[in-house]
Formats: sequence, C-alpha cells, structure tokens
Amino acid sequence: MPEGTFDYIVIGAGSAGSVLAARLSEDPQVRVLLLEAGGKNTSVLVRMPAGVGSLIKKKSKHNWGFWSEPEPFMDNRRMWHPRGKGLGGSSAINGMLYVRGHARDYDQWRQMGLEGWSHAEVMPYFRRAEDFQEGANTYHGQGGPLKVSWGERSEHPLYKGVIAAGAQAGHKVTDDFNGLEQEGFGRYQLTIHDGQRWSAARGYLAPIAGQRANLTIVTGARTHRVLVENGRATGVEYSLGQGKAVVTALASREVLVCAGAFQSPQILQLSGIGDPEQLGKHGIATVHARKGVGQNLQDHLDVTLNWACTQPITLYNDIRGLRMLKVGLEYLLTGKGTGRQNGLEAGAFLKSRPDLDRPDLQLHFVLAIMQEHAKVAAKRDGFTMHVCQLRPESRGTVSLGSADPYADPAILCDFMAAEEDRRAVREGVRIAREVVNQPALDPYRGEEIWPGEGVRSDDDIDAWVRAKGETIYHPVGTCKMGVASDPLAVVDKDCKVIGLEGLRVVDASVMPTLVGGNTNAPTIMIAEKIADQIRGRAPLAPEEVPVAA
Repeated sequence: MPEGTFDYIVIGAGSAGSVLAARLSEDPQVRVLLLEAGGKNTSVLVRMPAGVGSLIKKKSKHNWGFWSEPEPFMDNRRMWHPRGKGLGGSSAINGMLYVRGHARDYDQWRQMGLEGWSHAEVMPYFRRAEDFQEGANTYHGQGGPLKVSWGERSEHPLYKGVIAAGAQAGHKVTDDFNGLEQEGFGRYQLTIHDGQRWSAARGYLAPIAGQRANLTIVTGARTHRVLVENGRATGVEYSLGQGKAVVTALASREVLVCAGAFQSPQILQLSGIGDPEQLGKHGIATVHARKGVGQNLQDHLDVTLNWACTQPITLYNDIRGLRMLKVGLEYLLTGKGTGRQNGLEAGAFLKSRPDLDRPDLQLHFVLAIMQEHAKVAAKRDGFTMHVCQLRPESRGTVSLGSADPYADPAILCDFMAAEEDRRAVREGVRIAREVVNQPALDPYRGEEIWPGEGVRSDDDIDAWVRAKGETIYHPVGTCKMGVASDPLAVVDKDCKVIGLEGLRVVDASVMPTLVGGNTNAPTIMIAEKIADQIRGRAPLAPEEVPVAA
C-alpha cells in the first residue's frame, strides 16, 4: 500500500486527473501518486460505445449514482446524477461527444479577470490534447492522446433528415461545432476510435500504466481528507475500503484535487476548507475559511421529446429481443456492429431568442426513444430530441451530507429557479417540435409520444419540465476560479486554492461559468493548461482563429 512521500498527489483519475498524472510524470525526476476511488474500468460496457445506456442508468462500480436533495422548482423531486467512478471518471461513462463550447465562453472568463483563459489562449491546449481523425487544421490538432472522430453512421437517414429539417425550419447548418461557427445543425464529433470509447484514461493513462516507475496508480482509494499544516497542503489520508486502515501519503510539492464538481468540494470540506458555519454543523474544525467551496453549482437541465418512427431503422430494431445478445457477441468477437456506435451523432446549437450573442440551447438527436436516463425501455422504433439549456441563471450548492468520507455529498442544483431558465427551455421545446415537423422527416415521423400533443401552453410545458426534466450531466463551478476579491472564488487563475500553498483544484469544478456544450473536452483542456503551469513551462502561444461574429 503506497505511503511515504511523493512530489505530487493527484486525487481522482477522471478527465482532469488522468491528464495531470500523465503530464507530470513525463518528468522522470518527480514521483506522482494517483488515487482513484473506483476500479480500473476494464469492462466491455466501458469499452463499447453502445454500453453508455447501461452505464448511466444505475449505480454500479462504474457509476457513483448520486441523488440530489429535493429540488424545490422541480416538483421537489430527488434527481438522478450519474457520475463516473474508476479510471477515466465520467469520460468512461459519458455520451462521448467532443464539444469545446463557444469561443465567447472563454473570452468571458478572461473578462472576469482570469488572465490566460481567453479563447485564443486555450485553443493551443485543446489542439495539443487532440488527435483528430482528419488531421490537423485551423481548429483541430493531431497526435494528442485524445482520439476524436466523426460518427460511423453519419449517413443514416434520420441523422441526415434532422439536419435537413433544421435547415427547412430556417436554422443554419454548420460543418463543425468546434470550428468557425457553433450555431446551427450538424454532426457531432466523438471521442471514439475504431469502435471503442476513448476516455481520458484510455488516452492518457493506458499507454503509460506500468511503464513509468515514477507513477503510482492506486484504485479503490477513498480520500478522507487533505492534510494542511501551517497554511500548506502536506499530504492526503485515504483508505482502501470502509473500515480499512487509514493510509497517509505526503506531498513535497503539491496536492491536486481532481474529483469533479461534486466530490472536489466535498473533499475540501472534509479537510476543513470551506464555510466555517457549514463545517461546524458536522463537527469539522475550520482549517481554512473559503465560503465559496460548494457554491456556484451550475448544470445543464435537459428534457427529452420522443416520436415514434414509422420505419424499422432505429436502435430498437437493432437490439430488440435476442438481437441484443447478438450485438454484444458480435462486438466481443469481432469489434463490429451496432456496439460501435453511441446512437447520438447529430444535433444543434441554437438561440432561444435572436438578440443573444451565442447559442443558449443544445439539441441532441438520438436514434432511440430515451426517457429518464435510459431507465425507461420503449419497446418500439422511435427517436428522441434532447433539449438542453446551456446558460442557466440558476445556481445550486454542494455540501456535506455527513462527516463520513464514504457518505455521498448533498447536491442541490436549484434547476429552474430563474424565470429566464424556464423561458429558454419552453422555447427550446417549441423549436424542437417545429424542426421535427418539417418535410425532411415526413418519411419517418410517427406520433409524438412524449410529452404528447396535449402539452402546448406555457403552463403545460412548464409543468411537464418540472415533472420530467433531468440533468444532462454537466455540473461545474463548485470550486470557482476567480480573482481574490470575489467572495465565491475558491481558486485563482492557476487553480491554486486562494490563501493556501501546495493545493490546487483542477477539474470542471473550477469553471466560473458553464460553457456552451458538453464539458469533457474543456475539462481535459484545463488540465493540460495547468500541467504546463505546474511544471513551470511557458504557456503555449495564443492561437487567434477565425470565429463567427
């Protein structure tokens, strides 16, 4: 059991922790300890893109499976929050979309006083991480650890149909959501390579595991707390199971917390770093007062509209009955077939009102009827349009449910607390319906299954959203990056915890605001950038690339 002294201790082997462990251990002169609470994630369900539906819907060795506190603006429901557990973190169970967000998201961070985080300054880190299927160009990189590809079924009539329907409804069509212009309908890029999920662990850790004597990876390691002495983080206490002996590992340089938007603030709070009033409720002595820990939670709310499909061309037809067994066997034996796809290769970024400076809605088009995180299995051919609000005004919290490090955090997103959020989702539902009712989808569109034709008025749509809306798995912001004068800031522009030495938080929790899209690629970018900062390297030169006005 590793103990003793390391140069760096990384807590969490998710999208950020995998990057940091790999990049820091490139220097053979430093010793790196990577602690991961989950396992190695070697299951075929993780490797096979089609396994995503099974991975996200239930608590398992791959999925923390958190439940929120009752959400006051969502009919007081406790809402399901799948989060990845094991090497790769949530990149091992997510939908595998490669989306960076809008260029103005990062320029906004710079305008908040965060030097080094403009779009031009983060672009070279996106590109360094990437190995794009078509090679390097103005917007994409080649040779990086993260494989990025186009979907294999982009010629599917439903994917082509929804893009054409978007154009018929008066929306733009874009050839690359990560290119010149995000707005419009188009194809998604995926973190899939040769029919296999390409998680952060697959890209960054797998090639070096067991190859570097200076990198120690410990799975099944639950962090109890970060040790702080005289204003400096000195190490970590962890155990390899509930009731097992507590192990102390020391860090001569830094402790890097990379446990995600829910568990990074939880670990800080367990360590006595946070709001003294909240810590006192659990009998935890304050080591370092930072009221912003666990505040500023932002997440993307999502609703799913379902239609029947009049032709047997959806995923249901591929997996119905014993065909599901065939899909699994074919993938295991040959790596071929339906198991290679995620069923989500087309969508859109749109504005809910024309005066906005960037899209505030994201549509995900799925070749199946998807309800309640794939927990509801529809026994018929159909398709789904996800409507996701990108820029919520609502803010939530993450707090301790208990001082027990094995307890789940207390999560409250406060979804739909703001009227603007309700308006945007309402408009998104109407836009989705308008698109699906265009002539391009006439050969395939059957009845609207969910919410159904009867749900039309503002009040009816709002009631349906309260009853059926869910997260689409993009929590951020709970260890906010900001300037020292910001009372909610937890870390500075270099992701160092403000007021402490030797401690950083590096993951989606540091994002001050949500980006306009999926959060895996931005999290990897953040870790790439901070790895350079930790190693004392000069930042990569900014890259000004053309973007739509």
